[in-house]
Amino acid sequence: MDTEAKPSERDRSCAPPTGSQEGSRFSRIPDRLTASMSWRRTAVAGAICSVFVLLLGAFVVQPFLIPSGSMEPTLRVGDRVLVNKLAYDFGSAPQRGDVVVFDGTGSFVQEAPEENPVTGLLHKAAASVGLAEPAQTDYVKRVVGVGGDRVVCCDRRGRIEVNGTAVDEGYLYPGDAPSEVRFDVIVPQGTLWMMGDHRGNSRDSRDHLGEPGGGMVPVDKVIGRVDWIGLPWGRMGSLPDGAAVAGARATGGSGG
Repeated sequence: MDTEAKPSERDRSCAPPTGSQEGSRFSRIPDRLTASMSWRRTAVAGAICSVFVLLLGAFVVQPFLIPSGSMEPTLRVGDRVLVNKLAYDFGSAPQRGDVVVFDGTGSFVQEAPEENPVTGLLHKAAASVGLAEPAQTDYVKRVVGVGGDRVVCCDRRGRIEVNGTAVDEGYLYPGDAPSEVRFDVIVPQGTLWMMGDHRGNSRDSRDHLGEPGGGMVPVDKVIGRVDWIGLPWGRMGSLPDGAAVAGARATGGSGG
């Protein structure tokens, strides 16, 4: 007699799962890995792009948000311009008529204002890509006189003279006089005489005549030359040539 019991039904507890249950159990881990890897790739790509943009802004072309109307009509409030930081890196120097961005510490402001290091760093990073206003010590102006120039205001017709040559400044804000302030300056070598195109709304070299440095900006404080307007779309393009001031170039001054 066969005493061994034969199970009438196989124990299902040890059987491998089938159907949708089986698929969900074994696909869950790969799905999570795929999602994690995708986020990692996105984060790495974002970090690389951010570093590239920051390096580009630090050494080649930096976006610059125009914060005031001192350069109207050439540049308007809210314009985002592109500053060529290599313009003067290969032996050339700022010339009359150039629109430049510069650090005014020591010339337009005697000392940089104190700020929180963390917020200062964040603001600097945002400003370097044109998302925030520039530092309080950064200015954008037009070069009117270079080293060795004599700049005088004004002749009988109210025009500025550079080395005895009257300058017809067609870029001035409509209705503005070339200057309401009278001056007669010799620009020291290695420095620049700066003025805004909206002469009635610009604090520039004229406002610092009685201060240390006499309003002259050292050439080595120039950050770069404004070559293009990047935004808004309707104003996109290269900057108009400052040929009026540049026309006095042959009569003296070196820009060095």
